[in-house]
Amino acid sequence: MGTPEYTLPEAIKLFANIGLDGIEIIVQTDGYKSAIALDASEKEFENIKKLADDAGLEIACLTPYLNLFNNVVEEIRQKECEQLKRVIRMAKILNAPSIRVYGGRFVTGEEDDGNQKLHQLVRSMRECGDYAARYNVKLCLENHFGTMTTTARRTAEIVNLIDNPNVGILYDQANIAFFPAEEYEEAIELQKGKIYHIHVKDLVYRNGATPLIYSEVSHINEEDRTVRSRIPGEGILNWPQILKELKGTGYDGWLSLEYERRWQTIDLPEASIGMTKGCRYIRKCLSNLI
Repeated sequence: MGTPEYTLPEAIKLFANIGLDGIEIIVQTDGYKSAIALDASEKEFENIKKLADDAGLEIACLTPYLNLFNNVVEEIRQKECEQLKRVIRMAKILNAPSIRVYGGRFVTGEEDDGNQKLHQLVRSMRECGDYAARYNVKLCLENHFGTMTTTARRTAEIVNLIDNPNVGILYDQANIAFFPAEEYEEAIELQKGKIYHIHVKDLVYRNGATPLIYSEVSHINEEDRTVRSRIPGEGILNWPQILKELKGTGYDGWLSLEYERRWQTIDLPEASIGMTKGCRYIRKCLSNLI
């Protein structure tokens, strides 16, 4: 996400040079140069694993952009699940413990008469969660606009409905703040015990905390943006306290620096500058917890 000017091998080298422990890799077939294609061969995934190993990086998570798990057309839903199952198999090759999953597609103006879309999402995650268990991979439903897992409360409710140990939550306080929804204390309390992965980023509001409009799943169109992206430590989120609260829940998983330069080049400096600063800031916050 943070390295649109880099190929994936170049990003791996950069992350090693700036002192990161791992890498979260986008899996998407849309020409984004710092990703691995969804339809890449097993050999290509093995080559990426070797590059990461040689650089001393673990592969923390895979991040596909699949989002039709709640589609009411069964053929479409099942095709999306089959694509996710392929990502699960690739995660095993890469020894990646987690996969970021969108909680279906549910943008501004959509309705769910009779909870049909929710039912389909629950079906998909139970099916794919059982499949992921065979490969020792966790599926992490992200707090994310444009999906059915938006606020902390709604995400926790849906994960509890799914009731599968291999399906948990990707906690993203910045995404929750977009709406705006719960403050971090409530968001962590609602989701604790189910948080399997965390995205770290920061923001400032453009014109106050106004309601969010979203017509896409992956990103917010420029004309609809209510926030500006910032390097962690330079925005409004209280990361020292967020990390303290998370430690109190027993969380010991990855903190993934979701540096959204892919979408927000006007807000964020090039990765070698901004991600380095973000990494140093989060490490300082962590050192103060010990």
